[in-house]
Order: sequence, then structure tokens, then C-alpha cells
Amino acid sequence: MDRPFRFGVSIWSAGSRDEWALKARQAEALGYDVLSVPDHLAQGMFPPFVALSAAAAATARLRVGTLVLNNDLRHPALVARDVACLDLLSGGRFELGLGAGHMESELASLGMPFDPAPRRIARLEEALEVMQRLFAGEALTCSGEHYTLREHALFPRALQQPIPLLVGGNGRAVLELAARKAAIVGFTGFFPNEPGRSVSPVDFTAAGFARRLAIVRAAAGERFDRLELHALLQAVIASDDARGAARALQAKIPGLSVDELLSSPFLLLGTREQMAQALIERRERFGLSYFTTFEPGMAALAQVIELLHDR
Repeated sequence: MDRPFRFGVSIWSAGSRDEWALKARQAEALGYDVLSVPDHLAQGMFPPFVALSAAAAATARLRVGTLVLNNDLRHPALVARDVACLDLLSGGRFELGLGAGHMESELASLGMPFDPAPRRIARLEEALEVMQRLFAGEALTCSGEHYTLREHALFPRALQQPIPLLVGGNGRAVLELAARKAAIVGFTGFFPNEPGRSVSPVDFTAAGFARRLAIVRAAAGERFDRLELHALLQAVIASDDARGAARALQAKIPGLSVDELLSSPFLLLGTREQMAQALIERRERFGLSYFTTFEPGMAALAQVIELLHDR
């Protein structure tokens, strides 16, 4: 059976406590399931755990999560501690999204080395094991290639057992790791170009996504049918002229045809009926059921959520 749709909104910051609380309550009122915060050191972005704690306090139903934490910025035991506390204080509404990081400039600004991708991904895998064992209540002693713990136990305990875990990215190794270890596989559809101001639209098309999905299916094996598949929508544009909206995006996402942009799992363009039908088709074709928009697309996607309620 098709998974029910879930919808998230990624919100980066606000100008005050009241504005941030209002944004969280608006997301909840518009029918969103999850409010997420990214993890970048750029100006204009809140630190995720503090912001998510305030969002959870301002709402009653809305889940909160990271999309995604840069694993190399924090020790996994400290992440587990913050996650467990936030889950407890939110009443079990936290979702943990993790990634291997991709912006060398961010680590350079802290005087930290930016390791090659295989090493960063190996460290992410080891961090996942540490966190999952701590969440399970183990007093953990371990000495791995990247992390060493001695009789370290977690306090407080999270309400959710297990904490919902999303691993996100676009590269083969990250997607294979997500397929093996996560409950939610997050697809981005592109490789960022340092310093993160542009992207390479590799695998941004429907055909490209199908290739990425095949990697996940092969790595997941019998787990595949239990995985929730997530796409980060790069733009949601309500328009009576979907093809015109796609043509306008060609300058920002070069090298793709209008038809490729319209069918991309990472864009949503058209009337609300057209957008709703596109999401239904993506779920039927690919199994995608969880979609997140950035804040500028929040109102447009909310109109689609109304049409897809209980679908």
C-alpha cells in the first residue's frame, strides 16, 4: 500500500521570538507535519537545536527536525544528548536528519579540516552506530576509528524508541548508508558546488532520480519496503502556466529541458490540481511520500496539502 503523504517546511530563521513562534504555528495550521531547520554556519540561519526547541514549545502537533545536521560539526554523543532532551521536552515530536556535510568553507571558518568524502561518510556511519546504541540505553564503551567512549550513558532518555532517523544526500555512498541504517532516505537530487551558492543538477531529472533510487533499493534489500522516501523540493511555484514557470527556472538550473524540469521529483510547478496530481504520480512511480519545501514555497504547497488530505 502507498504510504500516506507527509509534508515538511524548512525554515531558516526569524527576526524575533514572536516571529519564530508565529512561523511555527502557521506551519502547523497549514497542515504541515514537520518543521525542519538546516545546519549551516551562514549568516541568516538559526542554530538548529535551540530553534527547534522554541518551535516545539510554540506548537502542539507539529513535529520538528534537522534537515540535516552536519555530522562533522559535533560529537555524536553530544548530538544524542540534545536529541533525547528535545524529544522528551517536545513530547516525542523530534526527527533526526543527518548528513556528511559538503561545504569545505564552513569547516575552514572554524579551522577544521575538510576530509575527503569517503572518510566523512565513514565517520557518519560510525556516529550513527554510537547514537543508536546510546538511544537504546546502552552504557557505551567503544573505541572506533573516529570516536572513543568510556562507560558513557545517555541522559535523559528519548520518548520515542527509536528516534526517527533520516540520512540525506545524493552520492552513492551516503544513499547506501541511508538504505542500510535509516528509517527515512532523503534525496536532494544535486551535488552542491563549493561554496554552496550553485548546484550541479546531476540526477535532478526523473531519470536521474530513478538511478539514485535503484542504488537505495539494491543496498536496502528486504528493508526497502519499510523505508520512507523523502525529496527536498527546490522550488514550489503556483502558476496557471507550468511550462512558463519551468522556462523561468532554466536560468537557475541550466542544462535541463522544460519537460525535464516539469517531471523532476525536486520541483513542483503549476496549478494546485496539477501539483497534487504530480505528487500522486511520484508516489506511484517512485514511492516518494514525504516532501519538504523551503519557506518561500510554504503557502503554495499548503494549497496542495489541502487537496491531498488523508490520501
